[in-house]
Amino acid sequence: MKIGIVKVNGKKALVFYWEDQLIDVLEFARSQKFNLPSTDPEELIKLEKTVPNLNRLWNLLESIEDGVKYKEEDVVWLPPVMYPEKIICLGLNYYDHCEENKVPPPKNPILFAKYRNALTGHKTPILLPQSSKQVDYEAELVVVIGKGGKRIPEERAMEHVLGYTIGNDVSARDCQFPDKQWVRGKTFDTFLPLGPFIVTPDEVGDVHNLRIRLELNGQTMQDSSTSRMIFSIPEIIAFISRDITLAAGDIICTGTPFGVGYFREPQIFLKEGDEVKIEIEKIGILENYCMNS
Repeated sequence: MKIGIVKVNGKKALVFYWEDQLIDVLEFARSQKFNLPSTDPEELIKLEKTVPNLNRLWNLLESIEDGVKYKEEDVVWLPPVMYPEKIICLGLNYYDHCEENKVPPPKNPILFAKYRNALTGHKTPILLPQSSKQVDYEAELVVVIGKGGKRIPEERAMEHVLGYTIGNDVSARDCQFPDKQWVRGKTFDTFLPLGPFIVTPDEVGDVHNLRIRLELNGQTMQDSSTSRMIFSIPEIIAFISRDITLAAGDIICTGTPFGVGYFREPQIFLKEGDEVKIEIEKIGILENYCMNS
């Protein structure tokens, strides 16, 4: 199942992405006389009891009617999770990224936070701030939590995953590194493009063996595999939830592979007019463009 949130004629809508079509979930449910527990797209994604209902609707899509379809050119993509309680990110979680940093792999996950103001959707602008001249890109696999909990054991961790999406952990390096901590440089407005949709685990298969790529203006900058992650998703969820209670709708950005602009020679940073495309195998493509704020 692939689900996302779009704006159509000024109104939010939860959509299925099915056979290259956008299907309005609520309108389709009405056409099937199918009751859902909420009409709010964000709430429907977060409600654990909704997921089985969405799965049943997904399996009825062969009977789709024209009145519940949208064309991509008629929608504005919103982040597939718009109001997460927490945005938890990992630093240095790929062996090849540690190598380009010239640092040893960490013994435990390195965590930092981003805030909701950083969220933006597919095909929306990344706003380049006046206070930074070193805005960098980072392609990331993002985990969406579907069932909250604390002290979740590794062997049960995947039961808490609603699905996966794509994120770009945009970073202002000349703020991040001089600050001696990462939050400010990581969480400017629009510094976390997310989407286009959430893909449920049954469609992804082995999430620890997916190709992850980033192109800048058509040139490949990052090309790796989630098999190069240092800490697996069950390890990450177990580590975080030891001390931080996870909630449905929380998102976890799992780190970036090698190839970021800061460690290139010469360095490469985002500028107005740049186009960034991130592709993760079996999950999709996230595209954004850059403009000065």
